[in-house]
Amino acid sequence: MADRMSRGEFIALIAMMFATIAFSIDSMLPALPEIGAELSPYDLNKAQLILTSFVLGMGIGTFFTGPISDAVGRKPVIYGGAALYILACAVAWSSSSLELVLAARIAQGLGAAGPRVVAMAIIRDLFSGREMARIISIAMMIFTLVPAVAPLLGAGVIALVGWRGIFVSFIIFATIIVIWMATRLPESLAPENRRPFRLPLMIAAVHEMFAHPTVRLSILVQTLCMGLLFTMLTMVQPVFDVIHDRADSFPFWFAFVALISGSASLLNAAVVVRVGMRRMVTWALGAQILITSAVIILNMTPLSPGASFAVFVAWQTSIFFMAGVTMGNLNAIAMEPMGHIAGMAASVIGSIATILAAAIAAPIGLLFDGSITPLTTGVLTMCILGFGLMLHMGRIENRLPA
Repeated sequence: MADRMSRGEFIALIAMMFATIAFSIDSMLPALPEIGAELSPYDLNKAQLILTSFVLGMGIGTFFTGPISDAVGRKPVIYGGAALYILACAVAWSSSSLELVLAARIAQGLGAAGPRVVAMAIIRDLFSGREMARIISIAMMIFTLVPAVAPLLGAGVIALVGWRGIFVSFIIFATIIVIWMATRLPESLAPENRRPFRLPLMIAAVHEMFAHPTVRLSILVQTLCMGLLFTMLTMVQPVFDVIHDRADSFPFWFAFVALISGSASLLNAAVVVRVGMRRMVTWALGAQILITSAVIILNMTPLSPGASFAVFVAWQTSIFFMAGVTMGNLNAIAMEPMGHIAGMAASVIGSIATILAAAIAAPIGLLFDGSITPLTTGVLTMCILGFGLMLHMGRIENRLPA
């Protein structure tokens, strides 16, 4: 690594790049009621599309940013993505219609795909083996704090300058990353190590991945797990506001849940070597089927408002915790047979799962009717499908030669 940047400073920069995604999504949660009231007063549920439109753009961008950075270098992709991100934030800030804000959020997601993919590539360029794993772990540990504080930051900005000010904070955040990287971190991919961008190679990679049964199944299950996570994210603020009348305290409860569920990665790291990735995912989905079924049954009984709220917070925590256990393992399962096209596979897997998950979460979120029934039904359905696919994956693996 460059002698201009210490190890600690490098980790801090990478963590900030990782955090772009969580900050861009979670800090918008407290703004949904005001955005809906101002831009979509006759259909408040449409404000939830602020979240899934960003995710959709990010998924599309993820497909291209990895291969493009392999061709032109890491820093140009970060600069280009940041420029698009900042421009889209400016458009969203000045928009007077929800449709224009949603278009800007898609563009913002396209730009944010740069830091999402390229940050990992930069680590891979500069480190290897256990040192690479150590740096990723430390950066991800810092990253897990962002979802906890992002809604609080968003609520603070709204209190000071209104919901449009959140887009100004995004611009400041991206500008800091660009200036920091430009002045402190040299290009990590040498010209002689670059590979030309070829769309036919990407299409061939997609065909190869979906021809492999384990990879195909892991992508589908990852889509479902991301789908139920995004569904919870799009509906959690309306549930707090409309059902439980706790909009003011929502950022604090969200921080509490995020910090607790952040321990999922620690549990997974301690257990996965003994249990195995596939079993961890299968068990997590099976447990969530039982938990969500219990929530549906409890929701049919006459609970006090306090008890009903406690049940929802506990369930929300279990959803976030399950995502922490499953997502990394599913990605590793998909990547294991694809070592010969690892960079391309990482972009394609991330892109396909993210786009399909957004397509699942958006219509479920629009079904919010003042109850958690659409949310619980959607989550239970996705868990059952994912559990069945993981059992099928186990049967396929048992038939394969050792």
